[in-house]
Amino acid sequence: MMVWKQSSHAFCLGWRLPLLLLPWENLLTARSPLCRSSRSRSPSPAPRSRSCSRSRSASPSTAVKVRRPSPNRSKLSNVARKAALLSRFSDSYSQARLDAQCLLRRCIDKAETVQRIIYIATVEAFHVAKMAFRHFKIHVRKSLTPSYVGSNDFENAVLDYVICHLDLYDSQSSVNDVIRAMNVNPKISFPPVVDFCLLSDFIQEICCIAFAMQALEPPLDIAYGADGEVFNDCKYRRSYDSDFTAPLVLYHVWPALMENDCVIMKGEAVTRRGAFWNSVRSVSRCRSRSLSPICPRSQIGLNTMSRSRSPSPIRCGLPRF
Repeated sequence: MMVWKQSSHAFCLGWRLPLLLLPWENLLTARSPLCRSSRSRSPSPAPRSRSCSRSRSASPSTAVKVRRPSPNRSKLSNVARKAALLSRFSDSYSQARLDAQCLLRRCIDKAETVQRIIYIATVEAFHVAKMAFRHFKIHVRKSLTPSYVGSNDFENAVLDYVICHLDLYDSQSSVNDVIRAMNVNPKISFPPVVDFCLLSDFIQEICCIAFAMQALEPPLDIAYGADGEVFNDCKYRRSYDSDFTAPLVLYHVWPALMENDCVIMKGEAVTRRGAFWNSVRSVSRCRSRSLSPICPRSQIGLNTMSRSRSPSPIRCGLPRF
């Protein structure tokens, strides 16, 4: 009874009496009134399940196995790579070609010459890239032959290696070869009014696209075009400044993209009346510049007349009856 009276009296006085008069359990509850709420709110940690411990400590027999690439991986990715390359080729026609034209128009005023230069650069880039791909594939074959002796998956292994290592292509060397070929091209090399190094970025992009197109099945290539040929509506579209009634091609602006014998993307050409005679004149001018100096027509006529008037030695020796 004495303890109860002291505790009740201490409660009424607002904690003024010493707390030692309270029992031990009441002392804990009185000194920390927030302990109950914190204990009730924070649940006890749940015991770890055996499944989690088993999943974390997996046995070495259930380790993740490295998945071997299937031999048909290149065929499965062929469609995606083809779509990406077609998009890049289309962007080169719509954007990179126009940027190259703007660079050339600073040095050349004639639009026909500018378009001819870009077309020849594209054709030469495809030619050089195809040759580089052939050499690269031959080198890969020689490197993989010792490890695939007597195996049936040799061709698939070569193709997979080529697809995975397209970044080993030396595009800068191909750019130098293209510029070297353009410098000796008779259609655009006379007179040398511009340095073709201005087109290095454009040529490098076309070379990379053409090199990657050779790794497709079947590979993609551009159509052959010649000045003065009959216009083919299936391969080309006429440019805006063309004569739409002319049957012959004056010059090509952009090549058509082919897959075997099927046209995938149309090219662009300029058609004019008298395109055949213009192409013949351009070829004759190129040949006359490359050959030795020719004598004037007056001298040629005099020489032929003097030769025709001089009698042959056989006639001089024969008697006349």
